[in-house]
Amino acid sequence: MIAVIETTILYCAISFFAGAAIVWGIAQRLQFLRHQQIQFDVDKIIQAAEAEAVTLRKQAVLDGKESVLTLKAEAEAEMAAERKVLFTRDAKLDRREDLLAKQEENLQKQQRGLQSTQERLDNQLRTLSSQRAALEETLKQQQATLEKASGMTREEASEKLLSSLQNDLENEMGSVLLKHQKRLNETVKAQGREMLLTAIQRYASAHTAETTTSTVDVPSDDLKGRIIGREGRNIRAFEKATGVDVIIDDTPGVVIVSGFDPVRREIARQSLTRLINDGRIHPSRIEEVVKEATSEMDEFVLQKGREAADEVNITGLHNRVIQMLGRLHFRTSYSQNVLRHSVEVAFISGLLAEMLGMDADLARRCGLLHDIGKAADHELEGGHPKIGADLLRRHQECPEVVHAALGHHDEIVTEHPYTMLVATGDACSASRPGARRESLERYIKRMEELESIAERFKGVRQAYAISAGRELRVIVNSDKATDEQAATICRDIAKAFEQELTYPGEIKVTVLRESRFTQTAK
Repeated sequence: MIAVIETTILYCAISFFAGAAIVWGIAQRLQFLRHQQIQFDVDKIIQAAEAEAVTLRKQAVLDGKESVLTLKAEAEAEMAAERKVLFTRDAKLDRREDLLAKQEENLQKQQRGLQSTQERLDNQLRTLSSQRAALEETLKQQQATLEKASGMTREEASEKLLSSLQNDLENEMGSVLLKHQKRLNETVKAQGREMLLTAIQRYASAHTAETTTSTVDVPSDDLKGRIIGREGRNIRAFEKATGVDVIIDDTPGVVIVSGFDPVRREIARQSLTRLINDGRIHPSRIEEVVKEATSEMDEFVLQKGREAADEVNITGLHNRVIQMLGRLHFRTSYSQNVLRHSVEVAFISGLLAEMLGMDADLARRCGLLHDIGKAADHELEGGHPKIGADLLRRHQECPEVVHAALGHHDEIVTEHPYTMLVATGDACSASRPGARRESLERYIKRMEELESIAERFKGVRQAYAISAGRELRVIVNSDKATDEQAATICRDIAKAFEQELTYPGEIKVTVLRESRFTQTAK
């Protein structure tokens, strides 16, 4: 049994070693085959690389040859272009050389011609010099003969001749200037007269002068006592509330309201009329009625101002300016309503501006506001032109409007043409027939009074009242009065008017000292 096991073990060992030998042999064979395959692959890769390298070398050679050919073609094209340019330039240079050669030849010909001309001119100059010398000698001899015959030197004769020519020229220029000036004055006067007549005819409004009454009718004299009140308390309260004076005298059925402010006077008149109609007259009622009348009057004044502005188509006015414009409805000058006068001046100024090619809207604005100062001239110092100009300047009106209000009475140097238009329209409106309710006899009497007062003064030769009595021009004799005496005469005449006459507004006095020289040609 043991022998069998040993034999079996031996067989197993032999089988194991035999199998191991077989496995090792197979492994060696496989390793050899793998080594051969790897070597085959390596050789294949090497061959492929060598083939690709040969291909790349050939392609590189071809690309290099192609690049060389391209560069060669480009170089040849560039060289051909440069050769063409050079050929063109050479041709131009050849033509220019030919042209320069021709010009040089022409210049040489001209130079030869100039030389010959210069020689002829030199000969002529020598001939002229000799002739001039001969002429100068002849002139000297003739001049000496003339000086000997006339007894004057050449300078004296020239001076006398020039003086004579200058006098003749001045006389001729003076006559020509006078002729043209006369013709120009005639033309200007004719055109100005035609423009004024056309403007006045185009604005032919029916003008009625309105007056503001300052009397109140009282049904019975018993009401006068009620107006005065116990110990005068009612009339004092009324005067304090309205700012006017109430005059109650023996005149039956009338109470007089007096005040410088026409608007305030109108408020007082309306308030007193309401109190009389109501019958209740005591301080508290008086204050209530005056307050109501004042409020209504403010609205009425603004309405009148707006209506006047709308009538002449003026916009953009300040409310304060509109209010002052409405107050002119209650202001009169020589019985002429100032608001209607301002509207008329606005229309006339606008029509004149249209005919002169100027701004008609601006001219109407200047004309409407030129007398705005009359609405406050009783409250402030100074004439209405200065007051109106200050008011318009404070409310940002343009310089033309301000200057028209300040200078429409010719009191300052005129800087804007619209001021002259307004002054013309103002004169037309104030002096045309029917504008101011005044009889012809009274008008003539006032003009004669102005002139007679001025003619009383020593040295006055003539006096003329113009502009409907608003201006007086006085001519003094230069032999009897000096410039200083003329100034004194002007001041004395103005003082005489203030003392002897009663007139609304202002009167401008202008004194002229005239000298006349007359000669007779024989």
